[in-house]
Parts: sequence; structure tokens; C-alpha cells
Amino acid sequence: MKFIPILKPFIVLLITFGLTIFFVLLFEPTNLSSTKKTEVMARSFILWLHGLGDSGPANEPIKTLFTSPQFKNTKWSFPSAPSNPVTCNYGAIMPSWFDIHEIPVSPSSPNDQSGLLKAVKNVHAMIDKEIDAGTNPNNVFICGFSQGGALTLASVLLYPKTLGGGAVFSGWVPFNSSILEQTTPEAKKTPILWSHGMADKTVLFEAGQAGPPFLERAGMTCEFKAYPGLAHSINNEELKNLESWIKTRVQSNS
Repeated sequence: MKFIPILKPFIVLLITFGLTIFFVLLFEPTNLSSTKKTEVMARSFILWLHGLGDSGPANEPIKTLFTSPQFKNTKWSFPSAPSNPVTCNYGAIMPSWFDIHEIPVSPSSPNDQSGLLKAVKNVHAMIDKEIDAGTNPNNVFICGFSQGGALTLASVLLYPKTLGGGAVFSGWVPFNSSILEQTTPEAKKTPILWSHGMADKTVLFEAGQAGPPFLERAGMTCEFKAYPGLAHSINNEELKNLESWIKTRVQSNS
């Protein structure tokens, strides 16, 4: 691995790689309910998209916090981004869904829309595969942190069907408003949960705040939650809120 003696990019990567340190396993597994109860639970799918420089497997401890019975029949997927040069890290090659031009990310930061759309196609292929396997689109949830949160937003907006929901953590709007011309009426029905730390110095809180008004102007529903004192990371409070948010939206088999 090539060492780059630049402090700022190193800090950005350190913050992202340190994300999983916050996933403290505070909850014991619940007892399994009867086989009959499990069989009638809805099949659901949760796709988690990691941040810049991270990996899918490093985020897998997230699923251990989802202990409600509604998640007994949930399939999780934690894909890893391909390795690409990243402009904000002076061209260093690292796991990245698309290019990021500057850190911190602000509401006016330039976008890599072509790279973003390529990543969106890959996410859509994962969703299609799961729906083809029998999962109701209304039980498909896309979630992501930081760069993965930005990709989550684009993937939901450009998917032709209504999904169960999209959850953006410390993300931003990674495209121009013209992309809404490609958004179907069905996609606009997908609800969005947006969570952002108010002390975030990597993706500025203002970048997160710009998301909900943008979505509401497009006719979408967005629930925004601000977390005082939280920097560029995820805490258990956010994840437990995500569990409750998804739990109320999973549709039962009928």
C-alpha cells in the first residue's frame, strides 16, 4: 500500500474506517419465536452502502442491533465499493463509489454525476436481483453512510419502482436538479429518512440540511433528524431509530 504523507486525507479515511468502532453490541439476541410465526413474517431486504475508504464487511455488525421480530426474515447485503482514484485525496486509490472533489463537502461542492450514475446502475442490479427472487419492492430498503448515503439517495430517486424506503446518514445531494427529470412518479413515493450529526466537519451539516427541501420540492417525503454533538460517524441512537423506522414500513405477507 502506498503511503501518502498528507494529513487531511488521512484524517478523512481514519474517520470513515473508524465508523464500525461505534457499533457496540449492547443487545443480546432475542429468543426465537415459533416456527409458524417466522413463516408468516414478510421477506425483506436491506442494502447497506458504506462510506469512502471503508468496506462492506466492516459494516456488518450493524445488523446485530436489529433485534425486532420483523427482521427475522430479512436478508442483508453489505457490498464493497470498487477501488478508484479520489480527487479530494489527491488521486489516492481507495474504495469509492464515485469521485469526491473536495472535503469538507458543502451544499455547493462539485459533483461527479457520471461516476455516480455508473454506481447507481450497480445498485439497481442488486435491487433487481432481490426483487426477482421474490421480495416485494415495498420491503426493499436502501441505506448508506456518507458517500454511501449520497449514493442511496440517487439510487432511490432513479429506481423506477416505489421501494420501502431510503435512509441517508451524513450524506448530501450528489447531483444537479436536472436528475429529477428522470425520477418516476413511483420513485417519488419512496420515503426518505435523513440523519446528520450537527458537529460533522467532513460532510457539513449544511450539506445535509439542503437535502430535505430539495426532496420536498420534488414532491417526496423526507424525515430529517439532527444529532447535536455528533461528528462524521453513526451512533447506536441513529441505528435504533432506523430499526423503528423500517419496522413500521415492512409489509406482512398476505
